[in-house]
Amino acid sequence: MWAPVVAAIALVAPASSVPAASPPPERITILYDAFGKRAGLRRDWGFAALIEYRGSRILFDTGNNAEVFEHNIRALGVDLRRLDFVVVSHRHGDHTSGLGYVLRVNPTVRIYAPREGFGVFGNATPYGFVRPDSTLAAEERYFSGRLPPTLVSGSPWPRANFVLIDSTTRIAPGVSVISTVSDRPGTLELRELSLVLETSAGIVVLVGCSHPGIERIMDAASAVAPHPHLLLGGLHLVATTDPEIDRIAATLQDRFGLDGIAPGHCTGEPGFSAFRRRFGTAYRYAGLGESLPI
Repeated sequence: MWAPVVAAIALVAPASSVPAASPPPERITILYDAFGKRAGLRRDWGFAALIEYRGSRILFDTGNNAEVFEHNIRALGVDLRRLDFVVVSHRHGDHTSGLGYVLRVNPTVRIYAPREGFGVFGNATPYGFVRPDSTLAAEERYFSGRLPPTLVSGSPWPRANFVLIDSTTRIAPGVSVISTVSDRPGTLELRELSLVLETSAGIVVLVGCSHPGIERIMDAASAVAPHPHLLLGGLHLVATTDPEIDRIAATLQDRFGLDGIAPGHCTGEPGFSAFRRRFGTAYRYAGLGESLPI
């Protein structure tokens, strides 16, 4: 006799409301740098950041010391097993030294790195650079005079899942990697990758060290999508003169129309001051442990 009553109650009772799941945060968290105010993290020269964007989790660079990197990762509660992929900006140790730890935790993760002619991110290179001399005895000749067809560059991470990049490449929806090459003394021919995120406010450009020059990088980034909204990372101005830093700051704001800037790593302390003066409230602090909304 109770069944009709229960059914009637079910018909008139309001459906239970289930709160909609909140979208995941879109932000960039600084995992490695030499300055910052958050307690419990270890400062060191180098750079690494975690990007959370459109449901993807991207690790950009891995710092200068694997133990320091691991400490900061654990202190910040970052789960490297949940990475979608890694981007390594360039071959220098202050950006690559944590890769061993990343691969220990997530050995199959895809890693985008700059394609080079030779070195840790190098291709197989023809032995054409070797001039043979057949008058030498076999024991004095390379490979006893029978050269292999190519020289394969060794790697500290021989089993890593590397994808080598030498041109602008879209690697996920709204996410592109751009490749630029340095023509500067000390880093001549060094290839560097930068990351471009497309947002409704404009593009967010993430840089490692900007060895090819930040203006060249911004030119390449602007070809992905118009209007740069935010520039974050190392600008390699640590030893640059004040007038040149001021010129670059003005160029970023006036020529490129950059909305905001969050410099870090090798930008240098005079650079931090100059960009803060130039951008005012559009300057965003990006010390170790900070999370910046995208």
